[in-house]
Amino acid sequence: MNLNPLAVQFPPWLTPEIIPGFPFRWYGLMYIVAFGIAFLLYRKQVRERNFPMSEDELSGIYFWGILALLLGARIFSTMVYETRDIYRRQPWLVFWPFQNGRFTGLQGMSYHGGVIGGALATIIYAAIKRWDFREIIDMHAASIPLGYTFGRLGNFINGELYGRVTTGPFGMIFPHAQLLSAKESWVREAAEKTGIAIPSQTALLNLPRYPSQLFEAFFEGLILWAIIWIWRNRKPFKGFLVSLYLGGYGIFRFFIEYFREPDSDLGYRIQFIPTTLPTAQAHPALSFSTGQIFSFCMVAIAVAWFFIARKLPGHEVIRIYPNVPKTDSPKIIPPEEREEARKNRRKMRKRLR
Repeated sequence: MNLNPLAVQFPPWLTPEIIPGFPFRWYGLMYIVAFGIAFLLYRKQVRERNFPMSEDELSGIYFWGILALLLGARIFSTMVYETRDIYRRQPWLVFWPFQNGRFTGLQGMSYHGGVIGGALATIIYAAIKRWDFREIIDMHAASIPLGYTFGRLGNFINGELYGRVTTGPFGMIFPHAQLLSAKESWVREAAEKTGIAIPSQTALLNLPRYPSQLFEAFFEGLILWAIIWIWRNRKPFKGFLVSLYLGGYGIFRFFIEYFREPDSDLGYRIQFIPTTLPTAQAHPALSFSTGQIFSFCMVAIAVAWFFIARKLPGHEVIRIYPNVPKTDSPKIIPPEEREEARKNRRKMRKRLR
């Protein structure tokens, strides 16, 4: 029996809690790091383009964007990925961070819901400030992917969202992965190929899985960000970076889903050829998970937006905005002059009566 040397164990020193016993988790810290990196990248673009946005306005658009992102991600997750009826019967649990009297945080966030929530808040804020929303969302598109990398690293540290079973060189044994019965012939075959002992025919085995969280962190995060960041000063029209982001993420996520195991209670939402294969074993090409369906929709929206944005009025790119002269400081009116002005207004009102 040959042991596969690349089917490594999940690092035993990685635990979800930063300090065991305290309710501070790496996943939450990764979110903070992601938001911080996205903010710094956004501010860099504002400054290098001399975009007419103050620091207060920058903080405002990010505050409301992050708030809407979290709300959208959480609500969408409970609506789409939660098959139990618990949230319909007890909707306050959507934002209740305790389970059985223990602080657990908000477990379950949907990327696609976060995109919808954050995009709506950003467009509304841009409309209030009378900014061209295409410019605003383009700068968001060039800021978000690198931060997203850290979100997926948080999933990896949690040992969640792992991939399907693999006997190839990239397998990793996750401690909390679903155990599989040795009664299944394919389970025994995978165990033999990877050198995992089979104590009995009824044993439950933990087989190597694809570290799909790391695949997503690399392609949907680092690689996608690098592509968009290079194009940020070369975009042919306003809104181009958004189409590049939606299309790039959708394509990467669609194909990585073939390595990632779908949620066991959801399985494949669309099957053109019905399959009885376990989701942990294989992902047939014509069976599509929930993530693939939403990713396909993102690609379709990206293509449609590409052709719409390039035809909209005022689509020409402004590389660097001209310097806007600062207005003079407001005149400070002495107290006696303010009192005299109030007396004159009172006299005027009496005359009008």
